[in-house]
Amino acid sequence: MSRIFERRVTTRVSPAELFAWHERSGAFQRLTPPWAPVEVIEHPVNLRDGAIARLKVSAAGIPLRWTLEHRDYIPHTRFRDVQLSGPFAAYAHTHRVEPDPAGSALVDHIEYRLPFGPLGAIAAPFVAAQFDQLFTYRHRIMTDDLKAHAGTAPLTVAISGASGLVGQALSAFLTTGGHTVRPLVRRAPEDGEIRWDPGGGEIDRAALEGVDAVVHLAGEPIVGRWTDAKKSRIYDSRVDGTRLLASALAELDEKPRVLVCASAVGFYGDRGDAVLTEASSSGDGFLAEVCRDWEAACAPASAAGIRVVNARLGIVLSAAGGALGQMLTPFKLGLGGPVGSGDQYWSWIAIDDVVGGLHHALVTDEVSGPLNLTAPEPVTSRAFAKTLGRVLGRPAFLPAPAFALRLALGEAADEMLLAGQRVLPEALRASGYGFRHAELEEALRMQLGKMQPRKT
Repeated sequence: MSRIFERRVTTRVSPAELFAWHERSGAFQRLTPPWAPVEVIEHPVNLRDGAIARLKVSAAGIPLRWTLEHRDYIPHTRFRDVQLSGPFAAYAHTHRVEPDPAGSALVDHIEYRLPFGPLGAIAAPFVAAQFDQLFTYRHRIMTDDLKAHAGTAPLTVAISGASGLVGQALSAFLTTGGHTVRPLVRRAPEDGEIRWDPGGGEIDRAALEGVDAVVHLAGEPIVGRWTDAKKSRIYDSRVDGTRLLASALAELDEKPRVLVCASAVGFYGDRGDAVLTEASSSGDGFLAEVCRDWEAACAPASAAGIRVVNARLGIVLSAAGGALGQMLTPFKLGLGGPVGSGDQYWSWIAIDDVVGGLHHALVTDEVSGPLNLTAPEPVTSRAFAKTLGRVLGRPAFLPAPAFALRLALGEAADEMLLAGQRVLPEALRASGYGFRHAELEEALRMQLGKMQPRKT
C-alpha cells in the first residue's frame, strides 16, 4: 500500500533564493540530521535530472545501501528524488517551491511503500514518526539559515580545520548562504584549497591574497590522556599554527577584513560557580596557558589592522561527534549520570549556535577581541545529566567518580571534566546575536531527533 507524507513551510525569501539554497553544495549536509546514521558514498553533483546520490543508511541496526536519482527538475520550482534501490519498496520525494505572501514556501511530498507487504505495515507508525522528526529538523535548519544569511554580502572565507566537527558544519552553512569556502589543507591542495604546513612553518601566502575573511579552527584534539608529548602537540598546534597564519595575513597586499580564531572557555580555568564574562581574567592550569598564548599569537594580524575575534568555545553539543557524541552510548544504556561531584558548571553551546556565532563574528564589524561562544544558561554537570536522561527517556543517576576519571585521564580529567566554568556570552548578546537554542533541553532535542512543537 502506498503512503504519503507531506509537510509545508514558509520562508521570507523569494522562490528563486529558496531554490538556490537547495542547489548549493552544503545543502545536503545542512539537511542531514545529526542523529541519522547516514554516510554519503557518492554526492550528487547537482539537482538536475540523472544526478545520483549513493548513501549508506541503517534500518533497525542493519546497514543498507540507498541509491537515489534526481528527476523532473524545473529551475526555481521543483525536483524529485526517486529511489533506485534501498530500504523502501518504493520511494519518491518531490521538493516543490511555491510563491507565498510571506515570500515563498517549500512543500516536501513523499510517496512511499514499505517493504515486506503486510508485515512491513507494522513499522508504519515508526516510519511516520521518523519523517515527522526529520522534516521538523530540516525545516527549522533551513528557515533559520535563510534568516541568518538575509542581507549579508557574499564572502570568500578561508577556513583551517574545515574537516573537523565545527569546520564541516560552518563550511556547509556558509556555502548554502552563497559564500565561497577555501579550506586550508596540509596535503596537496585541490581546486580552491590553500596549502599550509603549520608544523613546518609553511603557508601559501599567494593563495591567501584576496580572501575576505579567515576562520582558524585547526588544532590537536585535547581528548585523551595528556602525556608530555600530547601536551606539546596541543600547545604547538594552536600557538605556532596561529602565529604562522596571523603573520602571513599581516604580510598580504590584500588583507582580509577579519580573522576569527578559535579559543576555549578553558581560558578561565577552574572558577567554581563564579560568573565569568569576556572581562574576567584568565585562570590557572595548562588549558588556560594554552588559550592565553593562543589568543596572543593573533597579535601580528591585529597590528596590521585586521579585525581579530577570539571565539572562546564552550562544550559543543552535536550528536555527530564531540563531547555529546561520546556521552550517548552510556546514557542510552541507562549508565549515564553526573561527572565527579556534579556541582561543577558546564558552559555548553549547540553546534548551530557555534556556526551562527562564528558567522555573526564574520559579518558584524563591531565584534572584536574575546567572544564567549556559550549558551546563556550554563548548567551543572548534574543538571546536564538529568536533562540528557530525560530527553532520551533513560535514568541518569550513575555518577562517574572523580578518582576513576583521574585514573583514566590524569590531568586532563581535572581540567576538562571536573573543572567548573560558569561562562556567559555577554559580548555576543550585546552585539545583537539571537540564539537558536538558549535552553539545554531544546538543544538536546534538536540534536537527538526528539523535537517538540515550537512555542508560539
